[in-house]
Amino acid sequence: MPIYEYECQTCSHTFEVRQGFHDTPITNCNNCQGKVRKKIHAPAIQFKGSGWYVTDFPTEDRKKQMAAEKKETKAAPVTADATK
Repeated sequence: MPIYEYECQTCSHTFEVRQGFHDTPITNCNNCQGKVRKKIHAPAIQFKGSGWYVTDFPTEDRKKQMAAEKKETKAAPVTADATK
């Protein structure tokens, strides 16, 4: 179950509540019974593994290697097989 953070608009008290997706949101503060609003945060994302970042953020050596590979593929002539 996700943990949601709420902030009271009256007393600025913040608190966390563990709720299911289908549970009704909390409307009153635990301290003063004032109105609360749900705070929204960016999710913590961590990419693991290899592959996705190799071409996205290449080092200088990798940039040179990719440029050389690109030149090789452009320079290689495409020949049709005459025996078919």
